[in-house]
Amino acid sequence: MGMIKEFKEFAMRGNVIDMAVGIVIGGAFGKIVSSVVNDIIMPPIGMLLGNVDFTSLAVTLKAKTAGTEAVTIKYGVFINTILDFIIVAFAIFIVIRQMNRFKKKEEAVPKEPTTKECSKCYSTVHIKATRCPNCTSEL
Repeated sequence: MGMIKEFKEFAMRGNVIDMAVGIVIGGAFGKIVSSVVNDIIMPPIGMLLGNVDFTSLAVTLKAKTAGTEAVTIKYGVFINTILDFIIVAFAIFIVIRQMNRFKKKEEAVPKEPTTKECSKCYSTVHIKATRCPNCTSEL
């Protein structure tokens, strides 16, 4: 039962749940970006380049036969995927940049000293000490 309890503690930690939510939202965001690239950005670019459909751009290595499919290198799909990545990376960059910009910078609270210096021998002693352990003078 120890392993099950340990797994439950691991799975219920806040950062694991935050990560899971981030992955789900990231997947949905990726679909939106893919749609933007495939349905909005690439058609005008293809039109400007002479009515080219990027998804159909490919190099055929082996032609289709009766029993096998054609072997192709689909570099048009690869171009779409690169544009997807660039847009996602840029969007994440903008979001993180804004989060860092708006994040309140926490002022460091000065730590209370735990030691002090002996006025006679200049050695370091505990803050609550009443006598120096080195020279035995009163503090």
